[in-house]
Amino acid sequence: MLNLTGFDIFVIGIVILAILLLFALVKTVPQGYCYTVERFGKYTRTLQPGLNILTPFIERIGARMNVMEQVLHIPTQEVITKDNASVSADAVAFYQVLNPAQAAYQVTNLEVAVQNLTMTNIRSVMGSMDLDELLSNRDIINDRLLRVVDEAVQPWGIKVTRIEIKDIQPPADLVASMGRQMKAEREKRAQILEAEGARNAQILRAEGAKQAAVLQAEGEREAAFRDAEARERLAEAEARATQVVSEAIAAGDVQAINYFVAQKYTEALVEIGKAGNSKIVLMPLEASSLIGSLSGIGAIAREVFGGDGDGPAAPSRATQPRQPTIRRPPTVPPFGSSES
Repeated sequence: MLNLTGFDIFVIGIVILAILLLFALVKTVPQGYCYTVERFGKYTRTLQPGLNILTPFIERIGARMNVMEQVLHIPTQEVITKDNASVSADAVAFYQVLNPAQAAYQVTNLEVAVQNLTMTNIRSVMGSMDLDELLSNRDIINDRLLRVVDEAVQPWGIKVTRIEIKDIQPPADLVASMGRQMKAEREKRAQILEAEGARNAQILRAEGAKQAAVLQAEGEREAAFRDAEARERLAEAEARATQVVSEAIAAGDVQAINYFVAQKYTEALVEIGKAGNSKIVLMPLEASSLIGSLSGIGAIAREVFGGDGDGPAAPSRATQPRQPTIRRPPTVPPFGSSES
């Protein structure tokens, strides 16, 4: 057992007092925190992270403030929208202490104050909007909440960095109605697209029919033009032949008259021969008249084409079209001959 003298006890007391003074004199502030210093209960200064010196028994640590960004959960609450729809909404807020002295001495229970302020403004902002606008414009709600709450907490020395609406839950019957509305809208859009497709198809078919009709009309017009041109050339040829015959008749050539009559006669016989029911024809002509007319045609042709027998010969009986059976009536003298 140690025998301590009075001097030893005094020395031990001095050492203990020195240790206590050292702890009261030196304060270490961790990173991410700031401490306020109070002298006789009055705020004097703020200690920054690191080693700090205090006046023993005169100054003391007041509030230990977390200056890191903090997250605050906003509980679910009922909100009545502008169109009287009841929805449940919750949110999350992020804030940071910028002035530890104001945050410590301007408001009591900082987190509860920020939480209640955010809840109140959620009701105000969301209550001023319709349900459809509320469900589709969360970014607008977040921006309006952030602006209003941040302006309100500035005297507290904090900064609200973000407010996010996490979930908005309409009533079950309202969700079912929204589902039916969405289905109806999709069916409406499908019907509109189907009608537009049918309309476009009809338009394309009409345009195709129009182009076909235009092309057909152009083809018919071209065919008609070519047919008219052919008839015009044929008429010119007939007019030329008629002019030649007329000139020959004017010159007193009886063979020209025989040529003209024989030509018409031959054409009539050809048409009669083409008919399927023409078998027996009674005509006041003789075969010798046709032969005489054909000889006249040969003579006119030789005179027109200027040949001494080299021109086109009269068509032979073998090359003539098949004639119908003719029953001769009483003899009639040929055209252009005189009775003796």
